[in-house]
Amino acid sequence: TEVRAKGVLELFTATRFWNFPRDRSESFVADKLTTRIALEYGITDRLSFGVGGTTFDGLFDGYLKYKLLAQKKGEKPSLFNITLLQAASYNSSALPYMAAENDFSRRLGYTTQVLISRKMSSGFSLQIAPTFIHRSLGLSDIDDNNFFALGFGARYKLGPHLELVSEYYRTFNPIESFNTYDPFAIGVNWELGDILLQFMLTNTRNMAEDRFITQTRNNFNFKDPNLHFGFNATYVFHLKNRLKK
Repeated sequence: TEVRAKGVLELFTATRFWNFPRDRSESFVADKLTTRIALEYGITDRLSFGVGGTTFDGLFDGYLKYKLLAQKKGEKPSLFNITLLQAASYNSSALPYMAAENDFSRRLGYTTQVLISRKMSSGFSLQIAPTFIHRSLGLSDIDDNNFFALGFGARYKLGPHLELVSEYYRTFNPIESFNTYDPFAIGVNWELGDILLQFMLTNTRNMAEDRFITQTRNNFNFKDPNLHFGFNATYVFHLKNRLKK
């Protein structure tokens, strides 16, 4: 539910590594990897805009986040943080089958989320995320174009700069043309001033919402290629420094 403040630019990089179940690995560290690079900018203190691209699935995406409500105490208390997210993506890779209309609009996907979080204590926070996803082109004729999911997230502070985090999504009408699993991730956040480092274990390779929520093909276990190691880095740049009183 966090939104970047006005004039703040965020550079986000993410990488996932995984291996294949073979006798000999094809590389020194991992058989495969995917990378995502994104930028997010605070238009106002409540509204931010982001764009990004991912190498593995050839997906380019953009999104808007608007902070509708902030948790606070006082005369008019608010029990929750509520942020609205609207994202759109463009699939630049080869289509899964020859579409009748292979035009720009058929390659688009949309994600709408209501992000609701609450700080339960000084060290523990919870979040739920009702999600609607529309894909203009299904993977096969038997698959839906619209998907409904509910996400759950949690964060627990282990120390002043270290946090344990986890995320899980339940898709209520999954794809039928092949087996999919609910995406799950668990990891740690390490805050270093304006730099945030994240280390995680997850069962998904995709990183845009309309992909990893609906198309995670591996279960979360320690068998290759089901378990992936993830590393994220977030850099924050203050483009409009305000005078401090």
